[in-house]
Amino acid sequence: MTTALTPPRQPDPAILNAFDRDGYAVIRQAIDPALRASLLTAAERLLAGDITRGRDRGGDGKDGFRGCLNLDRAFLPLLANPRTLPTVVGLLSPNLHLLSAHLIALPSGPPRTIRTPERPGWHRDMYGVTADLGFAHTPRMAIKVAHYLTPITGDCGLTMFLPGSHLLTEEPGIPDGAADPVGALTPDLKDGDAVLFENRTWHASGINLSGRPRIALMLQYGYRWLHPVDDPATDLFADPTLSPIERQLVGMPDRNPDGSLAKGAGAAPLRNWWHSTE
Repeated sequence: MTTALTPPRQPDPAILNAFDRDGYAVIRQAIDPALRASLLTAAERLLAGDITRGRDRGGDGKDGFRGCLNLDRAFLPLLANPRTLPTVVGLLSPNLHLLSAHLIALPSGPPRTIRTPERPGWHRDMYGVTADLGFAHTPRMAIKVAHYLTPITGDCGLTMFLPGSHLLTEEPGIPDGAADPVGALTPDLKDGDAVLFENRTWHASGINLSGRPRIALMLQYGYRWLHPVDDPATDLFADPTLSPIERQLVGMPDRNPDGSLAKGAGAAPLRNWWHSTE
């Protein structure tokens, strides 16, 4: 059973400033060891099973699931994590819901997991937005919170970022013969840390040579007027054991108790929580 959040701790200004400058930022110890172990157990159980709902396999050997909150409630403690949610709200607004809960297992070793100049893998999220609005006119619309559940080592293939690329007005170039743009880096993460990045930030999977899959869980939050990537979680937002904030994040609509339209009501739980210390 979930519980209501305590009044929000205001986001660290240094983290907000780093995010505005670089397009990503790190939150230290976003999850404790016990929760991390529980999440990894649930992830490995899903990956070892034969479930096809939301299965997301790639030609590069990746495996995973979209909408994993719909598949195992062990992932629910991340939905309204008080260590990360205030920063997301501070960077966007309380008018949010969950767009995607993406479990990704990046395999170890060559050949397909190795990025090459012919196949660099660098990209923005929400590609359709950039295709429709243009590279220079795409706004900040969503933020991913990435948790790495397997041990973080120097060769496990953490996500790489190009700092400042969220502010570029054209696609960054990659030098001839290289797989990465100039200035690309891997953030310094420790077990339990989370890295937040926005839809415009240029990023790519690192190269995993650790000898085991790198398992990550990435929750993407965006404005409520954006359509979720995952299937609707109607069984979750109707669940009375979820807090009002959790029901908002999984897709509670703008409705009165009698089912009539109540414009903006779906954002009230997170908005009231956010303003509770003002």
